[in-house]
Amino acid sequence: MSALLNNVMKNKVVRKFASPWRLALLVALVLIVISVVRRITGANDLTSAGLSSATLRFTIPLLMAGLGGLWAERAGVINIGLEGMMIAGTWIGAWFAFLHGPWIGFLAAAIGGALVGLFHGILVVKIGIDQAVSGLAINLLALGAARYLSGVLFIPNGGDISVSPMVQQPGYLTVPGISSWLLSINGKNIIILSDAAGVLAGFVTEISWATIFLLITVPLSTWILWRTRFGLRLRFCGENPIAAESLGVKVYRTRYMALAISGMFASLGGAYLSLVASQVYREGQTAGRGFIGLATVIFGNWRPSGVLAGSVLFGLTDALRVRQPTSIHAALLVIVILGALFVIWSITRGRMKTASITAAAALFIGFIYIKVPIIPNEFVTFFPNLATILVLVLLAQKLKPPAMLAVPYREREEGH
Repeated sequence: MSALLNNVMKNKVVRKFASPWRLALLVALVLIVISVVRRITGANDLTSAGLSSATLRFTIPLLMAGLGGLWAERAGVINIGLEGMMIAGTWIGAWFAFLHGPWIGFLAAAIGGALVGLFHGILVVKIGIDQAVSGLAINLLALGAARYLSGVLFIPNGGDISVSPMVQQPGYLTVPGISSWLLSINGKNIIILSDAAGVLAGFVTEISWATIFLLITVPLSTWILWRTRFGLRLRFCGENPIAAESLGVKVYRTRYMALAISGMFASLGGAYLSLVASQVYREGQTAGRGFIGLATVIFGNWRPSGVLAGSVLFGLTDALRVRQPTSIHAALLVIVILGALFVIWSITRGRMKTASITAAAALFIGFIYIKVPIIPNEFVTFFPNLATILVLVLLAQKLKPPAMLAVPYREREEGH
């Protein structure tokens, strides 16, 4: 009996610590590879504080869109309207920030996004309109409404039909002592150590308070969805709404709430674009980030931490696109080396199909690295889509979407 109890406790300890240790080892391995590549290629921007700071700025809008998609899909509804909700957030945030300051802009964007999400919920949950049709309608409606309202409100206040007046940004935080210490270590050019310091410096130097608050939504979403009764009921509605209703769960009400939260998150991501990433609303500012947010949900296997990882990856590609061209070329070599290591790991695990597909992708990227000295921006823009396709191909058996995702559901009538 004692031996069995010891085994149970040992398994619990292994489950608790194996994943963090694996993650730490993976991060260390990636950092070592990047450090070596930086030495070989001279692309010092790969581990600079500027690149990590830019990555963070590009990550937040994608993260909020991804979390919005996650909340909706965990309840069983696909939110194709994330792009429109982000557009609403960019416009509402900029207008109210112009009138009352950035934090009122964020608050107004959250409320407006929740209302748009609730409207989407009424269309697809109550009325029964196709989820994709409703989402696309919201995207078109938001785009048209933003342009119309810009002409009515922005032009008389010094803006344009496609650009808002300049707005005030939220405050920034630089951690005293730590920021300067990390930057000094980065300047000493010590292999690996200086690289790690450079990356970390970007996370503690001139970080917007909005960035910090929005990052908190990741652990908050994890706690609510997996540690509360409401989260359990919400996920139950996505897995088996009929069984959920038979146990007393109000499926319609739960999905309304999930879609309102989904719209709120997506709209906050849009407000971040107009209030932090820039100081104005611009037409087309979201640039399809709502759809990339849907890709991060798949990439992250419907988990907040996975959505964060996907958002960081896609944010990094955007950051590389606006930084030094040599960094993009060096990043390809990093991908090739990591791909080769993943092939070796897959072979040792007997996963030959995964190894062969990864090897083919690594060889293709290696060919581009050798033959194309300057990488076109179009290739970098396409990379998030390529990464999502590779995840679907390589990890299809491990992806676990909600069982009743996108399946129409009608509540039973009283007395039936």
